[in-house]
Amino acid sequence: MRPGPCIRPVMREAPFGGFPHFLLYSTLHHTTAMTVTTTLFEQIEKDYVQAYKARDSVRLTVLRLLKTAVKNRLVDLRRPGGSLSDEEMLDVIVKEGKQRQDSIEQYTAAQRPDLAEKEAAELAVLKDYLPKALGQEELTALIESTITALGAASPKDMGRVISTIMSSHKGQVDGKALSEAVKKRLQS
Repeated sequence: MRPGPCIRPVMREAPFGGFPHFLLYSTLHHTTAMTVTTTLFEQIEKDYVQAYKARDSVRLTVLRLLKTAVKNRLVDLRRPGGSLSDEEMLDVIVKEGKQRQDSIEQYTAAQRPDLAEKEAAELAVLKDYLPKALGQEELTALIESTITALGAASPKDMGRVISTIMSSHKGQVDGKALSEAVKKRLQS
């Protein structure tokens, strides 16, 4: 590669008498504004490295398990060398969060508060990667607008209302709470 007017080669000695390495660096002294968007997986990778350096064992364990779940999902989709979209990543994170929530309930029922606390800490790490959950007022307003838009009038339409809301607000709505609220609204 022939260097352009803004890039010049610099020779640097390699350590221990190895071959010299050529480095290219820019001599431009100004930068252009660039918008860099990182995917959810890239953010998880960065946080994994930070947790490793900080020796944050809980975060490190959760992110390691999350990366494994992503790889398993890629194998399930027959894309072992590929990547997941952010929507697919959210599905994986939501699934892992549900597993932690179920574990918390089971450990609490079995009177194992130490294990329940551990799962709660892991769930808190997973929630960092999910979109902000809707509040009760926002959820009620969303249910009302969806019922009006779909023309739902009876409990028979409950499935359509729930699937519409879940698809448009993935990761922001708890399925159980949504189901109960829609059922209550359509029965009244």
